[in-house]
Amino acid sequence: MSDSSPAGAEAPVLDVWCELQCPDCRSALDDVRALRARYGDRLELRLRHFPLEKHQHAFAAAQAAEEALEQGKGWEYVEAVLERVAELDRGGEALLVEVARELGLDGEEFDTALIDGRHILVVDADQAEGKAIGVTGTPTYVIGGERLDGGKSQEGLRERIEEIADRLLAAGS
Repeated sequence: MSDSSPAGAEAPVLDVWCELQCPDCRSALDDVRALRARYGDRLELRLRHFPLEKHQHAFAAAQAAEEALEQGKGWEYVEAVLERVAELDRGGEALLVEVARELGLDGEEFDTALIDGRHILVVDADQAEGKAIGVTGTPTYVIGGERLDGGKSQEGLRERIEEIADRLLAAGS
């Protein structure tokens, strides 16, 4: 997803490889929020899609996130879906549209986007790039050329990301 926090041209980039049906990504949400709060526009956070085959609705959720971005609420939508990750397994695409409506987005347009597949290429491109750089699970973070795998454990990852971000910011000033 090309939705990113607003950042200056020289701001370091943190790519967050995520899957919206992943319980570990739900757990990582607090860290992502804390990073956004700490760095604001000094760090560009980009959500990247990496739907896993084991989760039936992950690919549709990634497409829905792209539609939310198009309608102006990308991160809000992602956070709302992750908050309800336990429901997504049984709710499927109907839940994705319901979340959109709850956020004031055009639910009919969401439904149409999921049917016509207008965002498939973006999701496929993210997934292909993730595989090319060695992403195997979610969440995975990439900052300053370093890949940090959060799928096994979130322990210490935010601190490591902060160390790298602080170093990159110091080098850029």
